[in-house]
Amino acid sequence: MTETTNKTTYWALFSTALITFLGILNETSMNVTYQILCNEFHISLDMVQWITAGYLLIVTIVMGTTAYLIRKYAARWLHLTAGIAFIIGCLLCALAPNFPVLLVGRLIQGIATGFSTPLMFHLIFTQIPKNKLGVMSGIAGMVISFAPALGPTFGGAVATSLSWRWIFWIIIPFVILGTIIGQLTIRNHPMGNDKPFSYLGLFVLGLSLFSFVYSTAQLGSHGFNQDFWIWCLLGILFLVVFIGVNHFGKAELINLRIFKNGSISLATITYFCLQFINIGLSVIIPTYAIYVLHSSSFIAGLILLPGSFAGAFTSPFAGTLADRIGFRLPISIGSYLLIIGTWFYMGLQSLLTPLMISLVYIVIRVGFNLAFANTISNASTVVSRQETADVNSVFNMVQQFAGSISVSLSAALISIQQRSKPTSAIAFHTYLGGRQDFIMMFVLAVIIAITVWYNFHLQAKTKQ
Repeated sequence: MTETTNKTTYWALFSTALITFLGILNETSMNVTYQILCNEFHISLDMVQWITAGYLLIVTIVMGTTAYLIRKYAARWLHLTAGIAFIIGCLLCALAPNFPVLLVGRLIQGIATGFSTPLMFHLIFTQIPKNKLGVMSGIAGMVISFAPALGPTFGGAVATSLSWRWIFWIIIPFVILGTIIGQLTIRNHPMGNDKPFSYLGLFVLGLSLFSFVYSTAQLGSHGFNQDFWIWCLLGILFLVVFIGVNHFGKAELINLRIFKNGSISLATITYFCLQFINIGLSVIIPTYAIYVLHSSSFIAGLILLPGSFAGAFTSPFAGTLADRIGFRLPISIGSYLLIIGTWFYMGLQSLLTPLMISLVYIVIRVGFNLAFANTISNASTVVSRQETADVNSVFNMVQQFAGSISVSLSAALISIQQRSKPTSAIAFHTYLGGRQDFIMMFVLAVIIAITVWYNFHLQAKTKQ
């Protein structure tokens, strides 16, 4: 590529990264406003969490279409669609007179992030040379991981000093800027499709994802009752139907044949667990700090800030390290740091203070960023170039679905305890719910370490 082409490519990447960053920042910036929204709209915690869980659910469903759409349409038009959806969603949220309007605005915003995130990785995988793939994926990982951790700090500062509505007003000018830059610089052409778009597959997949998320959301209100298991079974049933429709139908939504590669399957599990911990802690920590440690919304968000910066600076380093010595070492070290960090939260919960939570969170963020972007980059190297769009789409779907389930389940475990004895001290019952959440995060960290070890063992065996 020429110097001019390089500059154009990097500006195109910047535009998609900016929209993605703002979308994910906006996703978690409302986490510290849960208590404010509960009081303003007179709703419960398990209801208000839908502004995050519902957002992530829409992002997941939209991402399911991107493997097809990127092949069918010019990336520039997908980017424009993302920008317009983002602006409309922000306006609805900022002006929302009630909770349903706020929720609709959030769902429309989810369309934007659903397009922009896979688009960013698509530009990286198709426009960046392989010898720079690690560092560029690291920068993309920095965007994805830094934004959700910075969101509560941003949201807490704005909600405390102005109003939660200003979270959306502040973002709009930057969305407009990112959209304009993208329209001037994105020049990717569609690669073409072998099969038509599967509308039935998208519908059934959406039903499956909604059923799983709704089942976990119901936990906060009703616990592990009959409705929970019915929705879980419906989720499994719709998933099986989707696999059948996608595989045997004339139209195809996602190329699921990539999962015949054992390394892809293991990397998908790793990626799911990484994002589950990432988004889950961005909900758990502010909620825990507000209810148990009696911190303000601003302090609750500020707790995450040092770890956010540490993780942000780790991502490019992790990518550069992977380019030089391979993916195994940075991903493995990251998994071990996650085990250490989540164990501290679980084992020393009674001693936790805002400062201790913040220091341990630094360890977790460094570990997460060592592993996160390198996991999808490593996966893209074990498939053909034509299949990278499918890997991109699947991994981004898994990432958002993990976040959606994590938000619902993390909030539900706390809500169950808060509802168990509503007349007694809410701080104590939030503490008990937080303990269950911390145990869950530790178990997932152990699963990550196991899948990472077996994945690279399998890759080494395949090369032999």
